[in-house]
Amino acid sequence: MTTTLAQVTTAFFSRQGLATSTLKSYEQTLLSLLKAHGRLPIELVDRQLLKDYLQSLDDLSYTTHNRHQAIISALFNFAVEEGYIQSNPVGRLSQRKPERARGEHKTDEIIRYFTPAGLDVLYAGVKKSNARLEAIVYLLHRTGARIGELLSLQLSELNFEQRKFQVVGKGNKQRWCFYSEDADNALQDYIKYYRHKNSTALFTAQHPTTKVVTPVSYRTVNADWRKVVDQHEELKETRLHDLRHTFATERVGLMAIEELRALMGHENIQTTLRYQKITSSRAELVAKTALNSLVRSI
Repeated sequence: MTTTLAQVTTAFFSRQGLATSTLKSYEQTLLSLLKAHGRLPIELVDRQLLKDYLQSLDDLSYTTHNRHQAIISALFNFAVEEGYIQSNPVGRLSQRKPERARGEHKTDEIIRYFTPAGLDVLYAGVKKSNARLEAIVYLLHRTGARIGELLSLQLSELNFEQRKFQVVGKGNKQRWCFYSEDADNALQDYIKYYRHKNSTALFTAQHPTTKVVTPVSYRTVNADWRKVVDQHEELKETRLHDLRHTFATERVGLMAIEELRALMGHENIQTTLRYQKITSSRAELVAKTALNSLVRSI
């Protein structure tokens, strides 16, 4: 009897020990692949088909694209282990590299963070916007979580007593994120007065016409973000992801680099070390500014 890609994926999802957030991440990532090729026999899903599929995901950032590839590879590793196929068709397939034309980089130039003054403007803006965006901004800034990790959370996955939640990051690794009292206040306000109750997702949205409630999409959150930041000249080029960079730069020097690496969920310590360079550059700028002020006062 022929076993389809969809059947193997169902078995992949049914493994014991998968956290709810991990399963949710897998489902969201593999849904479009199953829509396109789910009925195919697993042995007919070859390397070229998967390469073409991955190339079709041209609307994704290179980091999200590579996460999709890693999860697909994990699925086919499972298929090999269970005897459905003999080898992984995407094994050792090169990952997509960042494209400068799309504003993607692997260098230090991508590390953009908010200054204290910028954060004041941002928080004042989101407070006037909507409670959902305000809660998201607080959590991104206070936890260092990625926006995709945050939007995949279920309400039940939050530990409100200890102000923490677990996410699945790159490489499908789990880590704890811890948030502060001000983030908790914004979150509780959103949950009590604005979150749609007939959904398991933490962050929800309701279709204006059909009234169907779903987990809020990144596109919707980013649109809300742009409405706020585009009103302020100093915030116009900022991104949601810059809140994660801000989280890291605020903590460099306050904790061991390995501790920061664990909080950020970095696989490579060199990724974390980039924030030391940024902090050094910021310290140099502050020192020069202070020196100039002293010289002028003499």
